[in-house]
Amino acid sequence: MAGHEFFEPADRKRPVAEPTAAEPLAAEDPRQSCDPAFKHGVVVGFDGSTSSERALAYAIGMARRLGSGLVIVHVANRLPTTVWAGCEPPVFVDVPDHRTEVLGLELACADYLAEVPWVLVERGGDICHELEEVGREYEADAIVVGSSHGLVGRLFGSVAGRLAKRAKRPVVVIP
Repeated sequence: MAGHEFFEPADRKRPVAEPTAAEPLAAEDPRQSCDPAFKHGVVVGFDGSTSSERALAYAIGMARRLGSGLVIVHVANRLPTTVWAGCEPPVFVDVPDHRTEVLGLELACADYLAEVPWVLVERGGDICHELEEVGREYEADAIVVGSSHGLVGRLFGSVAGRLAKRAKRPVVVIP
């Protein structure tokens, strides 16, 4: 089973009740509810890099052993508008990221994913926050990520290191 799940942006404005209305609007969650078939599954961060491919391979085996689904998460780019408009304070906008579509097509054609049910989820924002948020929504048993070996990871902290410090569920880091 394969699939794609695209959520609404998290920063979309919610409806506000009229001040004269007798009953305020119920708080609406901007994100769709997740498929129950993937509850208590394995969440894996995937961007097509070598380290994320290793993490995906491990997550597939883990999901197969647990008899659960696999939630593959691709976090799209978000850039501050100050880069383009020079405005203050910085406002973040979602940049169209066609990489998710390409990754989805590659994953749909992959034979190794035939062993487990999976879904591809696209998010925009901070990678650590979005992986933890998806893990919370799906009540994941674990989050699997690949380690980074680059200079940026050493300077600002790797995604795996930051996620391991803040996550409320087990984080598996694959070298």
